[in-house]
Amino acid sequence: MSVALAVLTSDPNLVRCELHRLEGQVALQGEEGRSNAVGIGAYAQDDVLLRRFPRDADLTLESLASPHETEALLFHGRRLPVGLSPEENTQPFRSRRWLFAHQGRIEDFASLRAGLLDEVPDFLKRQIRGETDSEVAFALFLKRLWETGHGDDPRLPAEVAGRLLAETAMSLSRASARAGAARTSTVNLLATNGYMLVATRLGGQPLYYTRLEGTDSCEVCGLTPGMPDTRPGVMAHRRRRSVVVASHLKRPVGWVELAEGTTLTVEADLQVRHLPSTP
Repeated sequence: MSVALAVLTSDPNLVRCELHRLEGQVALQGEEGRSNAVGIGAYAQDDVLLRRFPRDADLTLESLASPHETEALLFHGRRLPVGLSPEENTQPFRSRRWLFAHQGRIEDFASLRAGLLDEVPDFLKRQIRGETDSEVAFALFLKRLWETGHGDDPRLPAEVAGRLLAETAMSLSRASARAGAARTSTVNLLATNGYMLVATRLGGQPLYYTRLEGTDSCEVCGLTPGMPDTRPGVMAHRRRRSVVVASHLKRPVGWVELAEGTTLTVEADLQVRHLPSTP
């Protein structure tokens, strides 16, 4: 099973510090062992940055930090089947400001692919470069976004994006079931446009989230409790807040498991809401 991690933070200068705080809590490898398709997306003002890591990279959480300030990042790692190019099939996928990752498997996807693509407008279909079920899922989510007329609107409420993400996951699961799949599809989806974060869990594979509150210490920056407020960085570290979503944990203390069939939405102000299961 692939591995996913997403962070939305209040202070784009302190993402490395937040990732360091997660060491010992979050795993970057799943049950399959070392991934051969590993990528991360982040933001640098108006630019969206994608990095691909070599299959033998020895990753730490802190090494995922972007060299630029970023309010959000999305990481994904998986072991691609033989014959699939990492260049075209590594997640997260990107379209304009949107980053997207899928953790799981759409059962009987080979028989569904053509029919699913028939639902996708040509301008989105042309963006598909790889062969995975995940990229088709992204195209179907984007289709729903553009139909709102606000796909590029930074003020788009996270609740709207979350409901569209949940609809996408449910439609894929139902399509697989109608095709007679022997097993239930796993369609855990995560998406961000740099201003919000949404994640939906469908199919049984766990997703977790936690809130990181400000502290007066930071090993990365050399800050310790008791340092005066006038010390550079002290107040910023006390005010920082982040919401983190992860699929694989080493230590679950302080984390909340997202209920099956539920969608998590995180607004730019880091307000967290749970949307109930789609009927």
